[in-house]
Amino acid sequence: MKGTAGPTKMKLRKSSRTRRAAPRKQTNKRSLEALLQQLPEAPPRFVEPMKCRLSENLPKSEDWVYEIKFDGFRGLAIKNGRDVRLISRNNKDLGAKFPGILAALRKLPCSQFVLDGEIVALDQTGRSSFQMLQGSGDVRLPETNLFYYIFDILNFNGRDITNLPLTRRKALLQLLLKGHSDCLRFSDVLHGQIEELSAAVQQMGLEGLIAKKRDSKYEAGLRSGAWIKFKWGHQQEFVIGGYTDPEGSRLYFGSLMVGYYDGPKLFFAAKVGTGFNTRLLKSLYDRFQKITALQTPFANLPERGGVIGPSQMRFCKWVQPRLVCQVRFTEWTRDGHLRQPVFLGLREDKDPREVVKELPA
Repeated sequence: MKGTAGPTKMKLRKSSRTRRAAPRKQTNKRSLEALLQQLPEAPPRFVEPMKCRLSENLPKSEDWVYEIKFDGFRGLAIKNGRDVRLISRNNKDLGAKFPGILAALRKLPCSQFVLDGEIVALDQTGRSSFQMLQGSGDVRLPETNLFYYIFDILNFNGRDITNLPLTRRKALLQLLLKGHSDCLRFSDVLHGQIEELSAAVQQMGLEGLIAKKRDSKYEAGLRSGAWIKFKWGHQQEFVIGGYTDPEGSRLYFGSLMVGYYDGPKLFFAAKVGTGFNTRLLKSLYDRFQKITALQTPFANLPERGGVIGPSQMRFCKWVQPRLVCQVRFTEWTRDGHLRQPVFLGLREDKDPREVVKELPA
């Protein structure tokens, strides 16, 4: 198999069973200019990123290509002349947190663009780590640990290219990024048999894979099924609705109470009591004091015979459901709770109302 520009810069061995990818057309300046002249003009602007559909299986056919699933902040990079911005998927500024990435984007040889990618922190083994990106509650990482893996381009020199096939957009993106800052990395497709790719990526401890239809257009804000995500572990966002009193030597609070939306109602999913240090406990507790609530925001509490019954309610403190966190867990139980949940960090880039129970299609 061919090497890849994934987070680990892994070099997978070439196999006789490796599927031959369709030859990539050479994209030179002359052909690029001719192509762009045929496309509609459009000013670079924020659009809601295209979404992936969770699946229990990855598709297997020549119509699909595969990419590494990153564990970081989804971000759009928007450049319009001298104005360069790095925006989260819910339209919040990320440039102030990642000035090195923003500076690198300014140097790209294009006056107008919109890029889609993932801001990640790499650990010593080259794996993306959401906990490391959070910096235990605050982004305080050296710039050398931070990277922007760019997997799509929506606007090139003031032209809307979202209707071009994915493979053509990838070729344009690779041309734009060639020879530029190491903190801006091109997220290439992985070539090879899906079984071999899955085994290699899983062995390296990466979270999962993304499958994309090679001829798909970019469908802003939609979860059409043209992009599919597959995860080996269980991890998703949850809304914080309260916390319990601390016990023993722990300070500030004991566990977070988290849940997800089903329609207009917020449903309790778990108490999360691990994944914190003292500094993070205090940081979260201070934030909770600004959004206190008198009543539970969860529609299914108290639970009769459940984790939070009527007698446990008096030990709970409630907050307005404004904060979203990332949680790793082993499985969903039959009664709709999380088994062995671990707090990974806050998600400033996610709107609470978007948080639903993720189940594979």
